[in-house]
Order: sequence, then C-alpha cells, then structure tokens
Amino acid sequence: MKTTLKTFAILLIIAISIFTGCKKDTDSPVAEPPPPVNESEIMTTFRLNFTDSAGFAPSVAAQFRDPDGDGGNPPVQFDTVKLSANTTYLAYITILDETKTPADTISKEIKEEANDHLFFFTPGAGINETITILDLDTNPTPLPLGLQTKWKTGSASSGTTHIVLRHQAGVKNGSYTPGETDIDITFQTKIQ
Repeated sequence: MKTTLKTFAILLIIAISIFTGCKKDTDSPVAEPPPPVNESEIMTTFRLNFTDSAGFAPSVAAQFRDPDGDGGNPPVQFDTVKLSANTTYLAYITILDETKTPADTISKEIKEEANDHLFFFTPGAGINETITILDLDTNPTPLPLGLQTKWKTGSASSGTTHIVLRHQAGVKNGSYTPGETDIDITFQTKIQ
C-alpha cells in the first residue's frame, strides 16, 4: 500500500506538472505603439528680411504668401527681391504657417531641427550676387543650415534667386542629394 500511495503521489505530481506546463497563455502580448508620424508642416509665408551690414542702405523685405498652403488658391503675394548694388546684406528667413491661430513660426522648428535641414541658394544667370550661409547645425562636425545668410551684390542686374529647403532627417551630409524638398521657391531679383 505504501508503494501504491507513493506511486500515486508521484503520478499526481507528474500530472499536475504536465497540466500546468501545457496551460495556454491567455495574456495577450502588449502591442507596441506605432512610431510617431512626422507631419509635414503647412508653409503659408516665406519672408526674407535684409539689413545692410554697413548700416547705410535701407532694410529690405520680400515675401511669398499663399494663405491656404500648397495647392488650392494661387499665392496672394510674391515680391521681387530689390537690393542696392555693391552692398553686403545680412538676410534672415522667417517661415510661417498662418492657417493656425496664432500663426506657427515654422522657421523656429527648422532651427530646432537644424541637423535635419539645409537651405540651398542658387543665383540665376546674369544676377550679380553671391550668397553665403552663416548659421550652422549642431552635428559633431557642424554643417550649414541657411536661415541666416550674407548676400553680396555687385553692379546693377536682374534675374532670379532660387531657394530650396531640403529635409534630410538622419542623412544630412552637406550636399543637396539626400532627403526630400520642403520648400522650392524662385524670387525675381533686381539689383539697382
């Protein structure tokens, strides 16, 4: 009888072990939240503010305004950049989203995300200007950003200035190629 009781106890322990070992896991795994979506911003106003570095020529502003953003209605304002000849200007870019109240200053966000953005400036044929980027990002080896620039004009001329903002999240290397275009705008430009 002792052997039977001992055998029964061993079989009972084995049965309980098998039963609990085969128990179905009813806990559902925790779903990981989806990665955050980097929403593209609506850019309704692009403003260039110029100040003569020597303090002689008057300040100049030129802006592009499209209150409903890209697509939809046409822009309501597209100024010509008018600069004095043989002058060096410090220029600052301000970009706004005026579909929000109060308006959202997109250029502040671009500055905060400087490591992922880069402006490119291309003077058109025949325009006597050179543009140098003054501000840098915070990469270990700093790269240009382009919210602050120096525009040096030569003799009277006219043409265009092409400005492109590239969004280069995680791939910025100082060249145009990586990333995607956030802004692509061409200002008529007169040096007088």
